[in-house]
Amino acid sequence: MKNKLLSTVLGLSLAIGGLALTTPAVEADEISATIVAGHPPVFRWVKHASQTFIPAVNAALEGSGHSITWSEQYGGSLAKVGDELEAVEEGLAEVGLVSSLFDPAKLSVQNVTYFTPFVHSDSTLVSELIDSLHLSDAQLRASWEENGLEYLGGAIGIDDYLLMTTFPINSIADLDGKKIGAPGPAVNWLKGTGAVGVSGNLTTYYNEIKTGVYDGVVVFASAALPGKLHEVAPHITKVGFGAQYAGGLAANKDWFDSQPEAVQNALRSAAEAHRVAYHKDLDESVEKFLGIMQSQGATVTEVDQAFREQWAGGMDNVAKQWAATLDGEGKPGTAVLKTYMDAMRSAGATPVRDWDKE
Repeated sequence: MKNKLLSTVLGLSLAIGGLALTTPAVEADEISATIVAGHPPVFRWVKHASQTFIPAVNAALEGSGHSITWSEQYGGSLAKVGDELEAVEEGLAEVGLVSSLFDPAKLSVQNVTYFTPFVHSDSTLVSELIDSLHLSDAQLRASWEENGLEYLGGAIGIDDYLLMTTFPINSIADLDGKKIGAPGPAVNWLKGTGAVGVSGNLTTYYNEIKTGVYDGVVVFASAALPGKLHEVAPHITKVGFGAQYAGGLAANKDWFDSQPEAVQNALRSAAEAHRVAYHKDLDESVEKFLGIMQSQGATVTEVDQAFREQWAGGMDNVAKQWAATLDGEGKPGTAVLKTYMDAMRSAGATPVRDWDKE
């Protein structure tokens, strides 16, 4: 009896074992992905890649059978500022915080805000508008797709740009002959002022001011404090250049297209979560940061409307020039300029200068 029972158990065990050998195991789909940013995490749009975007993707994938293991490459470890697009395009990273501001050749139409200063100071409004335009306007999405990227969203709005200088500014004439660093196309804002505009970025501003390469920079408060720029440029002038769109989250298109729908949806929803959290953080910091810099010895002044009108009126119409150049290259410069300006006016903006109507 004992031998018969043992034989039965052994037979059952072998049958189960054979079934295990012939039935495929159901395993979770584990995906490896690298996310890249040229700026370091001291800047909040990068900080929120870790604190908001990645957790939001992971949360959205819970229970889906898919998961992503992330490698985070920030601060030039994989790509410098302005090289993020190429890193994602070439597959060195699957997702990137791509600075359209520093890739004006490949993402030219995305730079529309930087050619239209003095429009609106609300970065949350600007970012929401740009992301919505990407959803509705294939011309904007085409710029990313032509470079092998899928735009996810997560628009990086930049708070109202100001001037930080080593000298006080009481009139536009005070800028005559001064060397002022500015990001990408923002150099154009200095035309007509007598200042010498030099293209630069946040990662080098401090040392370049300290060593006398620049007499000041065009910058924004939320980055000026983390960059300690008030230590070397203590004169802060709120000119009202306006909020800007500087880039967003994008994925390698081939990689994105190969992912299950659940992963694609998770990436898109997480990008939106990134935009919302980043701008909430940004809105809470701007006046606070200006106050901190002031408490540490900086002076903060704000120009009046007449000053802004004088500045804007003295500029060439860089927006129309930019649009015409793009039109000549077969890109929708004039169309995007009109779409953006119309959308901003509809949202309540009162531009100091209607760049598209002249």
